Amino acid sequence: QVQLVESGGGSVQAGGSLRLSCVASGYTISSACMGWFRQAPGKQREGVAGIYKGGSTDYITSVKGRFTISQDNAKNTVYLQMDGLKPEDTATYYCAAARFDSCSWSLLNQANYRYWGQGTQVTVSS
Repeated sequence: QVQLVESGGGSVQAGGSLRLSCVASGYTISSACMGWFRQAPGKQREGVAGIYKGGSTDYITSVKGRFTISQDNAKNTVYLQMDGLKPEDTATYYCAAARFDSCSWSLLNQANYRYWGQGTQVTVSS
């Protein structure tokens, strides 16, 4: 049984930083794609960052240069380092894992992801 458990969310002021973690069990994070998604109140869930087998990455335009996705295969953990946070980054952030290599074609497409965490809340105040 695959489980993804996120942590690291919280409340920060604009310009601050947070690092989200996602620990996977029952799934090897280096096997395909791992992604971070977010959903703000009243909005659709969107892909924020994705990583393929610990190598290639992709980011939504609004976070490029501010967020960094990485993974530690020994810990089977994926991270999302978020710097320069803005109020518009406020959302529930979800970790997701894909089943197939075809996810590499579109790292931010949630349809490519099979397993999801429960989410962690990030709130950025101005």
